[in-house]
Amino acid sequence: MMKKMVIPALALALAACGGGDAQTQKDEQPTQEQMGQEAPQETTEAEQAEEGDGEAKAGEQDVAKLIEEAATGEHRSEANIARNEYRHPVETLTFFGIEPDMTVVELWPGGGWYTEVLAPTLTDGELVAASFAPKPEEPEHYRNRIYKAYEEKLQGDEVYSNVELGMLQPGQKVDMGEPGSADMVVTFRNFHSFINSGIEDEVLAESYKVLEPGGILGVVQHRAPEGADAKESAKTGYVPEAYVIEKAKEAGFELVEKSEINANPKDTKDHPEGVWTLPPSYRLGDKDRAKYEAIGESDRMTLKFRKPAEEKPAEEN
Repeated sequence: MMKKMVIPALALALAACGGGDAQTQKDEQPTQEQMGQEAPQETTEAEQAEEGDGEAKAGEQDVAKLIEEAATGEHRSEANIARNEYRHPVETLTFFGIEPDMTVVELWPGGGWYTEVLAPTLTDGELVAASFAPKPEEPEHYRNRIYKAYEEKLQGDEVYSNVELGMLQPGQKVDMGEPGSADMVVTFRNFHSFINSGIEDEVLAESYKVLEPGGILGVVQHRAPEGADAKESAKTGYVPEAYVIEKAKEAGFELVEKSEINANPKDTKDHPEGVWTLPPSYRLGDKDRAKYEAIGESDRMTLKFRKPAEEKPAEEN
């Protein structure tokens, strides 16, 4: 994205005067010595690096401000804004390294809580919402309700004009974009559903395929105690962190960094209705509601993976 060139006011004034040609003006300019100034010193590598760091930090602050504005925008309900306290969208997306001009794929966006933040953040980019497939053969299935509501959400507000509705249902239909077309793939609190559907390997393979070399995969997931059986814990909404990392590496990804942005040490992870016992679901209704409200939302892992910039050559036998 090209930056606008800013012309200093003094230069504009001199140009407006039209006095003399360029060479005459150059000859009349006093030297540094005549002005009583020392000749400028060359910038050292350390100073250049410091300037670069300063520019990078300023850029991060600008992106964080953009995310904050999106997360608190008028297009969001009060209930969804209230959950910023638990879901930390500014910190999470900044950690993943999102930029406004990226093409981002969101896996299984559900009701669109994160879509509400991602779409307006990508001011010069695009969001591909790779939803699960509805189940027309089961009219009362919850997926049909969620899919329809999400579709209506996208059509109901101009803020989602840069969102393209795709699909991620391995074995049925996958429409996430051309191979290598995405800068980033993100998924929030879905990995247990991938496991329960038996498609975690396919989901990771499709994510790897759609990413450009060097592209980022960001995962937020309810975290089970280490050593838990992933297939069993996934039924309660929780997944061991080591299992997610192992599966991502098997798909070819490199683990870049882990974060405790979404950690919650109050979460004991042994609730009667699994993670859905906690807010915002409160599956037990008013039973022990104050207790679960005090815990807050789940303890979650936040993982940043990268597709290698260069494919590793296959090992010879």
